[in-house]
Amino acid sequence: MAIEIQNLTKAFDGQKVLDNYSTSFEDSSFNCIMGKSGVGKTTLLNILMGLEAADSGEVNGLADKKISAVFQENRLCDNLTALLNIRMVIDKNRGVSDSEIIKWLDKIGLGAETKKPLSEYSGGMKRRVAILRALLADFNLLIMDEPLKGLDDETKQQVINIIKELTKEKTVIMTTHDDSEAEAFNANIISL
Repeated sequence: MAIEIQNLTKAFDGQKVLDNYSTSFEDSSFNCIMGKSGVGKTTLLNILMGLEAADSGEVNGLADKKISAVFQENRLCDNLTALLNIRMVIDKNRGVSDSEIIKWLDKIGLGAETKKPLSEYSGGMKRRVAILRALLADFNLLIMDEPLKGLDDETKQQVINIIKELTKEKTVIMTTHDDSEAEAFNANIISL
């Protein structure tokens, strides 16, 4: 079922960030929400994830969704390894083994770093762990808030390829300021 947003309004201290905003996201579609800083992109994602309530309006089509997310902040445990950070959100009963996680860490360029705590990782390395953690979780809706921010061009392309591989037949809603990222995903562009 498509996600339908109708007349969504949200204000902070009397300042409307979203004002009767309406849009929809089709199932199995890749969508990039674009707009200037402060126009409500993150707020919209937070409402979709249930982290904030709208002041008015409706969001329909989320009841059957299993949501995974990449936040603007990495939200990782620095004292743990990449493997343990990812394992925290993956149900072992789902059949994702440690060796499978390590395979994906290797594909994302972190295979040699699996024994180190994240406190020894660079910012870009931590970002890749946060992205992979979301991608390996059980989801049919992936929400990503500026996921590629801070990655160099070569790493960004590597991550884009992995995101594309692991989101086939799934709905993705992503924010970005970068037109080339939306193009790389052949995404539907939604202006906010």
